[in-house]
Amino acid sequence: MSTPKTSWPEVVGWPASAAVTQINSDRPDVAIEVVQAGTNVAPGYNASRVRVYFDAGDATGPVLYTPVVG
Repeated sequence: MSTPKTSWPEVVGWPASAAVTQINSDRPDVAIEVVQAGTNVAPGYNASRVRVYFDAGDATGPVLYTPVVG
C-alpha cells in the first residue's frame, strides 16, 4: 500500500478550479478549502483538510502556494 499524497507543488500557477479537481482526484478523502490569498483562516493542523490559496486579483485565479494536507 502506498503513502497518500500530502502536497501538490505541480498545481502552483494553475487556476484554482483545476487545482481542486486534481487534488480531489488524488485524495477524495480530504476536504478542500479554496481561500483568497490574504484571508485570515483559523490556525491548526487538520489531516483531513487541504487549503488552496489563490490570487483573486488575477482573472485566472492562479494558485499561489503549494497546497498541503493540514
